Amino acid sequence: MGLAIINTILFALDIYVFIVIGAVIFSWLYAFNVVNSSNRFVGLLGEFFYKATEPLLRPIRRVLPDLGGIDISPIVLFIGIYFLRQVIVNVFAPAVL
Repeated sequence: MGLAIINTILFALDIYVFIVIGAVIFSWLYAFNVVNSSNRFVGLLGEFFYKATEPLLRPIRRVLPDLGGIDISPIVLFIGIYFLRQVIVNVFAPAVL
């Protein structure tokens, strides 16, 4: 039972990584006017990415120094997710087995 919970948490972390990657790509496409910003679907997609990623990226952005137009907060988030995965796999999973 415990191993199923751990695998579900790891799977959710993997899905969230893909959501953050999608948000980064979407922000680039939006910034360079590749996508039509007046399209309703594009607006809904941008709102989803913003609401899904901003609660974790905002605190990271507050701590990081201003680097001009470069936003490295997703990279810091990826490192944090990787660290969390390693803690779950190396600390909690052996305790369950």
